[in-house]
Amino acid sequence: MSDLLLQVDSLTRSYPMPRERLWQRPALVQALRGVSLRMHSGRSLGVVGESGSGKSTLARLVMGLEPPTSGRVELLGQDLNALGAAELRHARRNFQMVFQDPYGSLDPRQTVARIVCEPLSVVSGCSPAEMRRQAGEVLQAVGLRTSDLDKYPHEFSGGQRQRVAIARALITRPRLIVADEPVSALDVSVQAQVLNLMQDLAQQYGVTYLLISHDLAVVNHLCDEVAVLYQGRVVEQGSPQTLFRAAAHPYTQALLAAVPRLEPSARRQRSPTPPARQPSAQACPYAARCPQAQAACDISRPELRPLGKHHAVACHLDLS
Repeated sequence: MSDLLLQVDSLTRSYPMPRERLWQRPALVQALRGVSLRMHSGRSLGVVGESGSGKSTLARLVMGLEPPTSGRVELLGQDLNALGAAELRHARRNFQMVFQDPYGSLDPRQTVARIVCEPLSVVSGCSPAEMRRQAGEVLQAVGLRTSDLDKYPHEFSGGQRQRVAIARALITRPRLIVADEPVSALDVSVQAQVLNLMQDLAQQYGVTYLLISHDLAVVNHLCDEVAVLYQGRVVEQGSPQTLFRAAAHPYTQALLAAVPRLEPSARRQRSPTPPARQPSAQACPYAARCPQAQAACDISRPELRPLGKHHAVACHLDLS
């Protein structure tokens, strides 16, 4: 078994809603509800689910950009939320992030050299000349030229900007890169190029990805394991081959059925409709939308249980 890289235990995150009255206690929205995950070096994990399932919240908590309401995030054995500001800044050498929007994530007033060198300037004491040399190396690694260091973001296409963002994440030689929808804002013709680049970089630099995506094809291309989120809970987890060919949870099956197909005879099913009623806190969160719901689904919430050697599902159905 490869080294344990990331461990997420019982992670929850709640956000207060705007108050309807001045003295009224604000209602809370739970974005994550007890998420637990394990990642090992060299085995990238994809997190999929519809909008509002908690994917981006999970990414922010793993990056230490927000504190969890409860639970732990451990990277290489360190509890990130127990670290002080200076310790967390030093630990960021081992984990970096690639954001969704290649236009909004790069400062238009800064040169590529300053953008790419910024993480290195925070975590190391390299000289400006050494940082520029390393920035040129990672630019070449992502398919750009050293001469691009003195250019500004507006001089690049969307795909090239995302390559700059990947270079910025790569410059500290991190063990983990959290990629939040890294190709969703790009043209389809460019997406494959960026995905192939990320795959090559994983082999060349030993990077492991935590990939947040709603695109199952992207996850299947890049990841070794997949976790399916629904309303802040992991409802199914396993390898892409298992989940995408023999999905067990009704929600995963509905996600797969909503994927457009090229075959004229294969009709695309609509994605699951919003629930007509809100289930109780004790019920299965998918009960109101599930076509196979049973009486037990309205009484108790199923826990994640093993369904095979590398497959787990949270469902009351008899899936044996």
